[in-house]
Amino acid sequence: MNESVRLDKYLASMGKGTRSEVKGYIRKGRVKVDGKVVKSSDLKLDSVKSEVYLDNTKVEYVTYEYYMLNKPAGVISATTDNYNKTVVELITDSKNKDIFPVGRLDKDTEGLLLITNDGDLAHRLLSPKNHVGKVYYARVQGLVTKNDVEQFAEGIKLDDDFTTLPAQLKIIEAGEISTIEVTIYEGKFHQIKRMFESVDKEVIYLKRVSMGNLILDETLAPGEFRELTKEELAMIKK
Repeated sequence: MNESVRLDKYLASMGKGTRSEVKGYIRKGRVKVDGKVVKSSDLKLDSVKSEVYLDNTKVEYVTYEYYMLNKPAGVISATTDNYNKTVVELITDSKNKDIFPVGRLDKDTEGLLLITNDGDLAHRLLSPKNHVGKVYYARVQGLVTKNDVEQFAEGIKLDDDFTTLPAQLKIIEAGEISTIEVTIYEGKFHQIKRMFESVDKEVIYLKRVSMGNLILDETLAPGEFRELTKEELAMIKK
């Protein structure tokens, strides 16, 4: 869909600088629109049909972007942080400065994270009323039992008296260190870790493997990302 947008906003939205910085570029004659140098920041463009160049390099306008990231441990699920690297900083191909993570994974948690600037889609995926399941693989200190499976299915009462929605707990291997898969429908702070703490066990490794119909591409190493395919995007927008 075509969108009318100011030239300075067009350039700033595509990460070419702040609004004041790109206005400076425009005043200095560094910007061309449809082959002509333009020095007016408030020029209105057709975001689809207009051709914009900054220093003779074409600037493509992208309305929405969708990236699958295999989040590594040690990186935080935020757009900015004064002390830690953020997941947004890993998306080096983004043309849009307004991308953000859909939900959050704890700093030490790995796996699937959707990065986008589509706020409506993010809201639909995160709203508990939509019951979008999120599947995690975990290693747990302690013997996970059938009783734990039953408690998870009923909903776990956490330390702040919040009771989770029913969750599906699947035991892959039970032992001193158990491997499990768990599906939850919310995203409370440290939720899975707190659920296991409530049954006297400790999560020692956690990785998200899917979110709704979106499944982590296992060819992505931790820290790697790619754009969603058209098929993946269509599935999560259903």
